[in-house]
Amino acid sequence: MQNQKSAIGLDGNVTALIGYPIGIVALILIFIEKDNKFVRFHALQSVLWSVGVTVVIVVVAIIGTILTLVLASVSSGLGTVVGLLTTLIYLGLFLAMIGGLAYGAFKAYGGEQTKLPVVGNLAEKWV
Repeated sequence: MQNQKSAIGLDGNVTALIGYPIGIVALILIFIEKDNKFVRFHALQSVLWSVGVTVVIVVVAIIGTILTLVLASVSSGLGTVVGLLTTLIYLGLFLAMIGGLAYGAFKAYGGEQTKLPVVGNLAEKWV
């Protein structure tokens, strides 16, 4: 299935690879790819992973900002610590996003349908 041509004319594994670093390609593939389930799976997984991690980053940003402001009004040292912890969480989430996309791209190019945590099962079910 992965060696089958995709809707954009490339081999399936190359198309699935491109969908990870270039999210707009993955989004387009979700809608135009009808036959190659391998490509659809990886495109959907890429989009779900990116959107999911972005949502978590936004939630952490909102909660972290509120906590930092509230705790800074009580104690500037405590606000600083929470601000630093929030920054470390951002960095970890950013690295998780990049790492997940790189891992998925690597496995897709190798012809494997490896599932990323949480979103892999959703992508498999929705394909």
